[in-house]
Amino acid sequence: MQPYPFLLSILLLFMATNAQTQTAMQGDTLPYRQIPDAPESYTSSATVARMIDGLGFRYYWATEGLTEKDLLYKPSPDGRTTMETLAHIHGLSMMVYNSAFQLPNKRPAPAAPEDFVNLRRTTLENLKAASDQFREANTNDMERFDLIFEREGVHSTVPFWFQLNGPIADALWHVGQVVSFRRAAGNPVFPGISWFQGKAMEK
Repeated sequence: MQPYPFLLSILLLFMATNAQTQTAMQGDTLPYRQIPDAPESYTSSATVARMIDGLGFRYYWATEGLTEKDLLYKPSPDGRTTMETLAHIHGLSMMVYNSAFQLPNKRPAPAAPEDFVNLRRTTLENLKAASDQFREANTNDMERFDLIFEREGVHSTVPFWFQLNGPIADALWHVGQVVSFRRAAGNPVFPGISWFQGKAMEK
């Protein structure tokens, strides 16, 4: 009997275990597994930061453990798949990020990452960076964070109010869709989560 099949099996097992370990390590380094501590004082920008933290926490757990089957799921033939919904949320996270750093939203918008791992990571990092920026601003002057749009070199601005009822509210809406989609696909969100406290028990 040749030893090669046995050695090949051992090698494949090692590679699978290593891949799972890398995925777990990445999950530990991504923001919003737990919600950050609340800001020390109440200001307009700190309140916005906390809203973004709530979005980030919900997004993290809505997307944690999604499978290929989940990503391909869509509720109707003409509806968006979960992956397409996540790409849309990524675009919204870019608008939140750009507002925080006073950068223009270029139109047409850049394409979102095509693979789920990078899409999820960059969405969470966008939200965390924006939250940190708003928190550190510690200001009630929110006009400085108005949304800026750029199309063919022409700039226009929209009052910050529309950030609240637009991208942030829209992203929360779609995170709820992802939760519903994955439940319908047979892979519900991890149950040990306190949405009120922003904490998750260990799996």
